[in-house]
Amino acid sequence: MRPILPKIEGGRLQGLLQLIEDGIHLVVAALLVLLAGVLTVGVVHDVIRSLQGPYHEEAVVLSAVDISLVLFIVAELLHTVRLTIRNQTLDAEPFLVVGLIAGIRRVLIATAEAEKSFRWNVEGIELLTLAALILVMAIAMYVWRRCMRPGDYFPLQEETRSPSPASSPTPVRGS
Repeated sequence: MRPILPKIEGGRLQGLLQLIEDGIHLVVAALLVLLAGVLTVGVVHDVIRSLQGPYHEEAVVLSAVDISLVLFIVAELLHTVRLTIRNQTLDAEPFLVVGLIAGIRRVLIATAEAEKSFRWNVEGIELLTLAALILVMAIAMYVWRRCMRPGDYFPLQEETRSPSPASSPTPVRGS
């Protein structure tokens, strides 16, 4: 629920603030679309340049996967902004999804980079921290969904409902 601002001058201030807020959301959405375009062009350019000259397969794949996952994060952020504009509320669940994607992205990249020379001092602590962060965000998303939509997790049992006409036995004629 959005807090209701006090009506000043017949609600004009509230309307103006809403218009400014929507404008900011649209600017953020436009910047995210621009960022997605730049990232897409960049990753395609890097792959083409790598294939033309001497390249290392690992570096090309890591770069493409890294930027592709960043693009996925940008797409989820754009989805979040769209939901915010449409619903006029800020929901925590899309941000938890973005956080999960970012955490998983970093785990994938860190494990791929540390595959040959893994050290518990640096990479191990980072991976353990990321794993704990991902676990906390997953639990937070589970709790958020249970609190916001309890009917999805506790459906009514069929026995407690009154029987529907389709499920009641009908007499058979001619027997």
